[in-house]
Amino acid sequence: MSIQIRLYGDLRKKVQQQSDDDSGAPSIINVEKEGIETVSDILKKLSIEESEVSHIFVAYKYSGISKKIRIGDRVSLFPKNMALLYKWYFNKEEND
Repeated sequence: MSIQIRLYGDLRKKVQQQSDDDSGAPSIINVEKEGIETVSDILKKLSIEESEVSHIFVAYKYSGISKKIRIGDRVSLFPKNMALLYKWYFNKEEND
């Protein structure tokens, strides 16, 4: 089973693009769950530094780097230059 990952903005450049679409739509990739336990594992798999990411959503919930991933989850990653005001208004869901 797989996990759907949506990369926005500059993070789209981290994966091979199928087209030259500059519409702002996310790059959507599916990765197998094997070896992925947390958001941090996804970042490592995609060679994305934690410092490049401003916001993470797992299953539509604002999440942190240690959030556990389940089969079928949808993970959205936003780069620093697309930062939102979420950190002031919403708590991140974390798993320790």
